[in-house]
Amino acid sequence: MTRALHLQWHSLAFSAFIFHEIFDNPQEDETPQSRLKQIGMMSVLYIMNQGHQRLTLSNIIENTGLTRTGVTETIDPLVKRGLLTERFVKNSMGRGKARQFEIAPDILEKLRSLDTTRNSAPDPHSDDESEENKLA
Repeated sequence: MTRALHLQWHSLAFSAFIFHEIFDNPQEDETPQSRLKQIGMMSVLYIMNQGHQRLTLSNIIENTGLTRTGVTETIDPLVKRGLLTERFVKNSMGRGKARQFEIAPDILEKLRSLDTTRNSAPDPHSDDESEENKLA
């Protein structure tokens, strides 16, 4: 499979997985609008991650144009759901602390396992004879 198709498939799989994780598991006191924001934010974070950008509040604010409060209100439920992990790192000035996020490793592992399963599945359009025909 070409790299472009592989990346496109991976992106679609990620989007579908995130959509189902958020909509199939609504949190208490959560609005549909909040769930849509979370899906959108995960899409932005995935693109940033693919571009090897650090997922800090400052970088997210810069990329989205949202306020710090707007980003935090959308990110916090994603951390609570376990879709993102959070850690504190030194800020860009090297003095204070900054929140840095990562897409949860188990999500990326699930996507990798889907890719492995997909690649190991037999090609239905293959010209090879089926096992049944070989035995006959």
